Amino acid sequence: MKKVRYIWTLVLLMVFTSGFASTDSSHEEGGDVDVNELVFGHINDAYSWHIVSIGDAHITIPLPVIVKSSTGWHVFSSERLEEGEYEGLYIAEGGTYDGKIVERNAAGEEVRPLDISITKNVLALMINSAILVWIVLGCARWYKKHPVENGAPKGGVGMIESVVLMVYNDVIKACIGPDYQRYAPYLLTAFFFILVNNLMGLIPFFPGGANVTGNIAITLVLALVTFFFTNAFATKEYWKEVFWPEVPVWLKAPVPMMPVIEFFGLFTKPFALMIRLFANIMAGHAAILSLLAIIFITVKIGPLINGTMTFVSVAFGVFMTALEVLVAFIQAYVFTMLSAVFIGLSRVKEEKKEEN
Repeated sequence: MKKVRYIWTLVLLMVFTSGFASTDSSHEEGGDVDVNELVFGHINDAYSWHIVSIGDAHITIPLPVIVKSSTGWHVFSSERLEEGEYEGLYIAEGGTYDGKIVERNAAGEEVRPLDISITKNVLALMINSAILVWIVLGCARWYKKHPVENGAPKGGVGMIESVVLMVYNDVIKACIGPDYQRYAPYLLTAFFFILVNNLMGLIPFFPGGANVTGNIAITLVLALVTFFFTNAFATKEYWKEVFWPEVPVWLKAPVPMMPVIEFFGLFTKPFALMIRLFANIMAGHAAILSLLAIIFITVKIGPLINGTMTFVSVAFGVFMTALEVLVAFIQAYVFTMLSAVFIGLSRVKEEKKEEN
């Protein structure tokens, strides 16, 4: 039985290595591997989803391009752009709009049209959201068929319930306070949304592998939602502490030093949320791909060194992937906890003074 497990471990290891190594890399046969292209080709967004490369053949899924340029709306497959310019549109190479669809204005300058294309990250976001909805609805169906009197759930449903209770009791309820129920739906959704996208990003083959939570646009939206819930329902005492904090008067007037600091603090909190999640997830993807790139970099040095470095690279790659599974959970937990803390701070109430 142990031998079978070892065999499956090796098979999964080969799939893991080949999956990440199959990302787009522009190199000639027998030439050097472009490590930057290997790493950033996976991390960056794209108008097609690269599956695998077999020799010179690249298996990709073309995605729909939807843009509004100076000549009107254009809807076509991204496969059209592989041959170059199509309907006055093309993918920029280098410059400010590197990797994005652009057109040229009357002065010959590259400009960005309105672009609402279904890119790799957008498709991954749809798939991961569908998976999350399927998990939640599956748990809901189980609870409908099994009354509470029959005992606690087991398996996947039991695992989801334990995670929900942990986040609900130890994070949301503990950090926000008495009226925590109104924020629980958002915070639980944010936790599982980040967790599912983090874990799917670690799967090196379709439909996984997309760098969704390592995209700053995604983390920006999550941070903005937290910013809204923090400030839209804040108490009067919270705003009083922002614009007239309990500090010596000379720190508030005539120069409002502390109010200005507190005001900027409203924006630095969600900014920290955005950067923390984005940087940790992107760095994890880059680290794994960089380790695997060692295999291809050392090919020309010789079979002995290449074989040794391949073993080291794969071993460290597996270790980093296992570590990233833990990081995937930690980052979802930290984002939810900090969001709950920020919301809890905005719900502060004026302390009642004891009557003499």
